[in-house]
Amino acid sequence: MKINDNSRADKLAVSRIPKMVEKIANKTLTELEDEGVFVFPECIKDTEDLNSDQMVLQKIGNYYYTGNIMGFLGCGEERLTISSRFSSHNSDFFLQYMLDKVLDYPNVFDLETQSNSNNQLINILMFLFPLYLRRAMRKGLFKKYVTTKYNDSNLKGNVNISRHIKENTPFVGNIAYDKREQLLDNYMSQLIRHTIEFIKGKRSGKQILAWARDDVGRIVEATSTYNVHDRKKVLADNKKHVVRHAYFREYRALQKLCILILQYQKQELGSGITRVYGVLFDGAWLWEEYVNSLVKEYFYHPKNKERSGAEQLFTCKRKIGLIYPDFISKNVEERVIADAKYKPFSNIGNRDYLQLLAYMMRFESKRGMFLYPESGCEEDALLLVNRGSTHEKNVEPRTDTFIVKHGLKIPVKAKDYNDFSLRMKDAENDFVRSLITIL
Repeated sequence: MKINDNSRADKLAVSRIPKMVEKIANKTLTELEDEGVFVFPECIKDTEDLNSDQMVLQKIGNYYYTGNIMGFLGCGEERLTISSRFSSHNSDFFLQYMLDKVLDYPNVFDLETQSNSNNQLINILMFLFPLYLRRAMRKGLFKKYVTTKYNDSNLKGNVNISRHIKENTPFVGNIAYDKREQLLDNYMSQLIRHTIEFIKGKRSGKQILAWARDDVGRIVEATSTYNVHDRKKVLADNKKHVVRHAYFREYRALQKLCILILQYQKQELGSGITRVYGVLFDGAWLWEEYVNSLVKEYFYHPKNKERSGAEQLFTCKRKIGLIYPDFISKNVEERVIADAKYKPFSNIGNRDYLQLLAYMMRFESKRGMFLYPESGCEEDALLLVNRGSTHEKNVEPRTDTFIVKHGLKIPVKAKDYNDFSLRMKDAENDFVRSLITIL
C-alpha cells in the first residue's frame, strides 16, 4: 500500500495491510525503533519537530492519519510506502531530491515506486551507509577489550595455571597465559566489513562506497580474519552485544543500520516474519536542512538536534528558556525570524504563530516568515499583527509588524528525476528571489 504524508486513509483502504496496521497504528517512534525500524535522523528525542511520542499512523475514529514521517516499512509479506505528498503515481522525486541535497553526495539510486518495494528499502539503506560510516569513524576504529589465550615463552599476561599444566607437561619452555587487550578486529568491525562486502555485490554498490573510500579501506585493513561464511555468527554476536555507551552513539546507529542491511534477504522473502522493519525519515528535519542549503547566505541556522547556536529568553544564572529559532537573519538592522514548516499551508496554525511571535519579540523583530513547500498556486499570505483589545473596541492591524507565509512551489508533473531537478532549480531561484525582497 502507498500513502502520503500529512494525509488520511479510511479503514477500508488500510484493510489490505492488516498485520502492518496492527503493528504500527498508534505506536510511537520509540516503540517502532525498539522493534528494529531505522529512524533518520537518529536521536529523535533531540529533534524539536520530531519527538519520540510522534506516531507514524494514528487512528482517530474511522480514519488513519499520517504526519511528517516518510519511509518504507515491511511486515511479513505486507509493505507500506509513506511518500511525500508531492509524489506522483510512479515516483517520489521530492524525497529523493531532499536526501540528495541534505546528505550532499551523488545520487546513485531512485525511488521509483514501480520497482519492488524491497528494492526501495535496500536502496535507501545502502544510500545511508557511507554517511553513518563516516560519522562513526570520526571516533576512530571501534576497539573492544577481549581476553586472548597465549602459550609461548614471552609472558605478557596472567598465567593460567590449569591450562599451563594441561598443555605444557612435560615443560618445554612455554607458559600458558591470558592477556586482556584491545582488538580492532572485533564483532563490530566484522559487521561493518560484511556490510561493505554485501553492498559491493549490488548494482551501484561500488559507487556508493566510493563516497567513504578511506573509511572503507581502514575497515578492510582491520578485519584480516573476514570470512563470508561467518555472516550469520557476526549478526548473532552484534544482536547480543548492542553498543550502549553514549560516547559510541554513532557506532550504535551504524550497528543498527548494518544489521538491517544484512537481514535484507531474509526480510525480502517475507517467510513468516511478523515484526515490522524498515526505514523512516523525518520530513520536518529534512525540509529544514534543505531550506538551510538555500538561504544560509542570509540566515543563521541554530540546530536543536546538535545543541548548537542556542539562544536564551532570559538573563539569569541558570540557563533556562533556551530556544532554537530555525532561522535568524544576518541583517541586524531589520531582523527577520523564519520558521521552516513541512506542514501544508492550512495546517500552520495557532501554536506555530505563537512560537514565531515569541521568537520575534525576543529579537525585537517586526517581520516573521513561515517557509513551507506547496504544489499549488498559493500566493504569499501577509498576516498583519493586531494591536488593541476587543474589550475596548480598538483592535486595528499594525502596518509595520507582520508574518509572511512564503511557499516553495514543488513541481509534480516531471517526466523523470533529471527533469524534476531542473524544475526544482527554477523554483528555488524564484523562492530565494522573493525571499530577498522581504529581507
